Amino acid sequence: MSVLIVFNHEPYDGTDVTWNGLRLAGKLRESGQDVRIFLMNDSVDMARDVLTKPDGYDQDLVQMLKDLIAKGVTVKVCGTCMARCGIHKNHPYFPGAEKSTMAQLASWVVESDRVLSF
Repeated sequence: MSVLIVFNHEPYDGTDVTWNGLRLAGKLRESGQDVRIFLMNDSVDMARDVLTKPDGYDQDLVQMLKDLIAKGVTVKVCGTCMARCGIHKNHPYFPGAEKSTMAQLASWVVESDRVLSF
């Protein structure tokens, strides 16, 4: 089964929404599912090395995303959002997080058995 997870929220927005989505992606991957992640809107900051976790937050979401990539999760990031969204506008994405397009996201939606949004 293939699962597409679309993230939209700023990674450290005062909630655990992104953290829980990444945890779910990890568990799905561990169970043998084909997991793909697409970052858009303010979630694109999660694919930038410049993002650091805030004081008092115990989870490193950037490292969690890198760990998922290392486990075979494909991560694509909205290219348009690179310049428009996030605190760190125009900063590059780290290796393994590929700059992508809305057309790619549309293709993934059609190909996926399940689509989740966080």
